[in-house]
Amino acid sequence: MQSLLKRFTLVSAVLCAAVPFAAGCGDDGDSSSPTSTSVLTTTDFDVGISLASCGDFEYGGDGAPASVIVSDLPMQGDSAERSAQQVEAIRLVLEQNDWSAGGEPVAFQACDDTIEKTGLWDERTCTDNARAYAADTHVLGVIGTYNSGCAAIEIPILNEAGVAMISPGNTAVCLTEPSAACSSGQPDSLYPSGKRNYARVIPNDAFQGAALAEFTKQEGSTHPYLLYAAGDDTSIGQAGNYRGAADAAGLQLAGDSSWDPKADDYAKLFAQVKAKKPDAVVLAGLTEQNGGALIEAKVKALGSNADVPLIAFDGFAQQSTIDEAGTASEGMFASVPGSAPENLSPEGVKFSSDLEEKLGGAPVEQFAPYAGEAAAVLLDAVAEGGGDRAAIASAVLATKGGGGILNAYDIDPSGDPSVGPVTILMAAKTFEVDTEVTPDEEIVSAARG
Repeated sequence: MQSLLKRFTLVSAVLCAAVPFAAGCGDDGDSSSPTSTSVLTTTDFDVGISLASCGDFEYGGDGAPASVIVSDLPMQGDSAERSAQQVEAIRLVLEQNDWSAGGEPVAFQACDDTIEKTGLWDERTCTDNARAYAADTHVLGVIGTYNSGCAAIEIPILNEAGVAMISPGNTAVCLTEPSAACSSGQPDSLYPSGKRNYARVIPNDAFQGAALAEFTKQEGSTHPYLLYAAGDDTSIGQAGNYRGAADAAGLQLAGDSSWDPKADDYAKLFAQVKAKKPDAVVLAGLTEQNGGALIEAKVKALGSNADVPLIAFDGFAQQSTIDEAGTASEGMFASVPGSAPENLSPEGVKFSSDLEEKLGGAPVEQFAPYAGEAAAVLLDAVAEGGGDRAAIASAVLATKGGGGILNAYDIDPSGDPSVGPVTILMAAKTFEVDTEVTPDEEIVSAARG
């Protein structure tokens, strides 16, 4: 296999200089940063991903790599900090594996699927990114995406090229399993080759919806009101998962409706919600969908989150929710699929500690170790499949026991992990772990629909 990078430049620099779209990146060249390392990077190459949405190649091993793995994450907007940690986790796994898989050097490139104007994932960007990965045979696998809507665009493009894709954050059920909420033909329509190439290491929304329904009941609520972001398939799907789970858990919805992410005011919406006399409010959507204003309106209309619990899906489980909603977020709950860093395997706890050190002592965001796990699984698959992209994809789908960072699991034929813990966080100055819920299988089935 010919060299992937024909000309290298050795640099010792702040890592975010290699990924200029990462959150908090400056241009002061301070190599004393806790995230600094010595890597080979280049902006002058003849093959590989040369899109504006992708950062430089990075490589910290010996020799010249002939292969690359890429991440595809939202590096702008409210998810930027979360994604920056995921990228750092991937780098840490590469460092721990001496930037190699099966004895062969492997480089890394971090790509962005958002646009500056909105800070949200963008259909054209997701399409262009996936086409570039598919066309470059040096790309052995993709770690991503975070947003399920972007994944639904990228999966079929990569599937036709036989490229493995493993996600640390996608939760939409329909990417892997049939559900009442799925668009016609999904998930089979996402795999035009007839073979699966996509997997995730995070539990899907059937588990999350079931866990949230069980948690709603644990909080003493019996008739919650469900709100979801209008026009967003993922939010609509999550709402459907919660409806099914709520019924199976013995809850009776006070009502459900959508909110307009572009609305200037939510007073009228919450007047309608208040009239239904709910004893909790459940949100399915993203902070980026005007979530801060929505939370403020909820508290103004219905009272504090201690009086009427506010319970949200994982799209709200980020620091930007607290920053944007201010004191109105205090005491709200948000779920995150998977286990908190302190509840991972012993290896995962150590990995999280090492990652925290690389982050300069910043708290490790829950999805970050899952990105590390996705990288570990992909590197194991590369070692198994060599340079054959289809063989690598098959090896990912045949994963047994996991990559070592998470508690033991297998990847099912559908591409889902075989276990489904969900962490519940509570908002204070930051989101803090409240409890972990492993939902009942019957409620998960009802959530799936």
